[in-house]
Amino acid sequence: MIKNFIDKAGWPRIIIGLFLLGLFIAAPFVGVNVDTSLNNTLVRFGMNGVMVLAMIPMVQAGCGLNFGLPLGIIAGLLGATLSIELNTEILAKLAELGGQYNISWLTPAFVETYREPIGFASAIIMAIPIAAILGWLYGKLLNRVKGDEMMIATYVGFSSVSFMCIAWLLLPYKHPTMVWGYAGRGLRTTISVEGYWLNILNNALAIRINERFVIPTGMLIFFAVMALLVWIFMRSKTGTAITAVGSNPEFARASGVNVDKMRTISVVLSTILGAIGIIVYEQSFGFIQLYMGPFYMALPAVASILLGGASVNKASILNVIVGTFLFQGILTMTPSVINSYLQTDMSEVIRLIVSNGMILYALTRKVRAGR
Repeated sequence: MIKNFIDKAGWPRIIIGLFLLGLFIAAPFVGVNVDTSLNNTLVRFGMNGVMVLAMIPMVQAGCGLNFGLPLGIIAGLLGATLSIELNTEILAKLAELGGQYNISWLTPAFVETYREPIGFASAIIMAIPIAAILGWLYGKLLNRVKGDEMMIATYVGFSSVSFMCIAWLLLPYKHPTMVWGYAGRGLRTTISVEGYWLNILNNALAIRINERFVIPTGMLIFFAVMALLVWIFMRSKTGTAITAVGSNPEFARASGVNVDKMRTISVVLSTILGAIGIIVYEQSFGFIQLYMGPFYMALPAVASILLGGASVNKASILNVIVGTFLFQGILTMTPSVINSYLQTDMSEVIRLIVSNGMILYALTRKVRAGR
């Protein structure tokens, strides 16, 4: 039984899991509060989970790891900034629709009370069609470079971020909290979401164990719902066809499956999940980070799913859960424990070493598996 568990989990994940457990055990002995650390780990898990989940469709379709995730993140950033730019108009229009169609509960008072959930929902709603269009174009490109998907995806991710560094300065936004004050145009590098949807998921149905340990129930439920939707989709007729294409495209084509169409659908879905994921991340982080911000988001997501046991041609929801928890847990605990033990503040240096080390390990291990 133990041997079967070891074979299934793999020594790397067991060692990393034991290392994380050791950090939690050592924490109180060096003055680190375990409740705070566990709370931070759960929050970071919820923040990053949907972006890691975005890896599954493309992996299952045989398109490899989605190093082009920044494209989806950019769609999410566009949805978020549009939501803030149009916030007043959206709330006014909803209140107007309530009166026009005699919807008793959709009153101005209701709209004002729920302005933050409405802002969060509108950001996602506006991001999805943008992500779908970008994902469709991205999928068409990957269909032309079969066999080199991950290399081209990396180029797409990097080039899209570079392009948007120019676009953020030129797009005609006018909201005073977003544009540079001295110029009156061009978006700031960092935009606060306070007053719009800050901690909207973290605080929803939150369970307070004590002052230092609050379970972000709403964010975990949101991730669970997204994971369930992906699980259901991957077991639908289309999802099964996507998996068949990833397993054996020639057999799938002989069975009447449109291989290019299934690959494109997987890329669109991955891009949409990336867009939703960054909005979930922002509501907890507190800021929208533009310009070079998306540049650094793909590698941690890729490393997380690989640490969870996925390969370049096979991934599951369990891989996402395990990998994200391990990656974020070690990233949270290692700087805290080492700083307290050494009685110094090297948290950022340690965080960079640990995160880059895990990314390097994940990308250099053997990552191809049979299906």
